[in-house]
Amino acid sequence: MTPSGMPQVVWFKRDLRVEDHTALARATAAGPVLSVYAVELDHWHQPCTGDRQWQFVRECLLSLDVQLKSLGTALEVHVAPVIQMLDALYLRLGPFTLHSHQETGGLWTYARDRAVAAWCRDHDVRWHEYPQNGVVRPVSRRGRRFKEHWDAWAAVPLERLPAHLLWLEPTNGQTVLLLPRAIKTHSLPCAGRQKGGLQPARELLDSFLDGRGQGYGANMSSPATAEHGGSRLSPHIAHGSLSLRQIAQTMLEAREAAPRTHWHRQLHSYVTRLWWHCYALQVLENQPEMERQALVPEMEQLPRPMDLARFDAWRLGRTGWPMVDACMRFLHHHGWLNFRMRAMLVTVATHTLSLPWRPVADWLAQMFVDFEPGIHYTQIQMHSCMAASPVLRLYNPVTQARELDPQGHFVRRWVPELAAVPDEWIVMPWAMPATLRHRFGLEGAGDYPASLVDFEQVHRTVKAEIAALRSSLGLQAAPGFNERSRQAARGRRTPALKQADAKPSAQISLF
Repeated sequence: MTPSGMPQVVWFKRDLRVEDHTALARATAAGPVLSVYAVELDHWHQPCTGDRQWQFVRECLLSLDVQLKSLGTALEVHVAPVIQMLDALYLRLGPFTLHSHQETGGLWTYARDRAVAAWCRDHDVRWHEYPQNGVVRPVSRRGRRFKEHWDAWAAVPLERLPAHLLWLEPTNGQTVLLLPRAIKTHSLPCAGRQKGGLQPARELLDSFLDGRGQGYGANMSSPATAEHGGSRLSPHIAHGSLSLRQIAQTMLEAREAAPRTHWHRQLHSYVTRLWWHCYALQVLENQPEMERQALVPEMEQLPRPMDLARFDAWRLGRTGWPMVDACMRFLHHHGWLNFRMRAMLVTVATHTLSLPWRPVADWLAQMFVDFEPGIHYTQIQMHSCMAASPVLRLYNPVTQARELDPQGHFVRRWVPELAAVPDEWIVMPWAMPATLRHRFGLEGAGDYPASLVDFEQVHRTVKAEIAALRSSLGLQAAPGFNERSRQAARGRRTPALKQADAKPSAQISLF
């Protein structure tokens, strides 16, 4: 029997959970609910997406279906564009109300959401969008410093579902069994990928609070220690298997229970990165074009031709710089890398190897299981100097190896060609005499390569080029928050924000 009342449709996007789900809570309070998800194949074939991300999302969707079944319903899956899904729902249900969370994603999802808004207007369907991550849309509504806004947002009680739930029956055959096992083939497997879903997310949160996070501040810089010492919640935050507000409140409660202690400081550091996470999303919300356009277009005058040989050496971990190659191969295997080493990979590609930033951004995006457009493109713009930041960040691969992996344990694990190289040469194998290179098996064409360029010489040239360009054109750094927002791009302009908010962080962490 179909419940009476206007049908309420909850469109799940990057919010693959039941707990603290505003769209689901509001819909269930309004009438009988149908929960739907669209597998948008066109989206999954974009340059920034990869099958490793889909596999994680697929596990989250299976978990979501289990959560919904515990409430008396199931997830209805459509392998189709969202507009096609909405057409089918309208034909079946007649007029309905649509509920979803706002999404600060890439240009593709932004265009998709605009098409959904147009469809809703044409069909007289009310579409309620709810914020889920501290981002303000439109930015003109904010009226306070972002940190103050975020503190207030994080303190809002978690959403609860009503005691009595009414569901619409999902269509037979439109179940999670429709979910494709693979979408986009990739030559690099991701055997060490994190698992998606509610249970793995809860286990990570619990283990971090139970002691794994005690060395958070010290451990997050090195790829060897961050693998265990970071929260590792980033893919769950990106795809919504836990809500950011739920994580924030859990961390804040733990911090308040540990006043003036080392543990208090570690938790405070983590919470700080949660609001920087939202700040980065707000930057993309206000400047969506940064996915494909330099924030300071004049910086495109830097000589950055595409060199396929250099690009392949970088993306495959064959640059000849052990720490760079170890980090890239670690990323191949895990689909994750700590923030500092992500920044190193970007600067090595765009400055040391003088590669253009867009293919670098696309390659890394599809490699990250926790790909978050707001953080990714903000950092790409900053580290490739397309935002004309006065602070030029050039990562010296030798310095990074000596500081973060002095005995070479991480390098030897991920670059086994160097397993026999002694400690004194492990960070600079290209500097070994020919006799030693031969002794340690580094002379053959298929063995570990020599470094591609003299990075110290290149870095001097890059610094001079950027300084000369900035000076000759009088360039100023791109402000953090004074561009038109996505809402403004639909026809309404938003004012520039306070200068105090226009200070991008150099250390927006990916947890």
